[in-house]
Amino acid sequence: EFHENYNGAPIDGRAWVSSGVAANRVFRGGSWFNGAVYCRSADRDGYAPGRRRDNLGFRLSRTLP
Repeated sequence: EFHENYNGAPIDGRAWVSSGVAANRVFRGGSWFNGAVYCRSADRDGYAPGRRRDNLGFRLSRTLP
C-alpha cells in the first residue's frame, strides 16, 4: 500500500496496510521515459493494481565479479 511518507509505519517489518486492502501498489525508481532525478530507488509513487503504463515494470541488473 502506498503512503506519502513513513510516518506511522510499523518498525517490526510487518506490511503497512492501514485500510485492510492495498488500494495502491508502490513502485520505485524511474524508467527510460523519466529524467535522471526520478531514476533512483528512493523515488517512489503508487498506482492502482490494474494500471498499465509504458514506464512501469522491472529492470534486470547484473553485479560483476
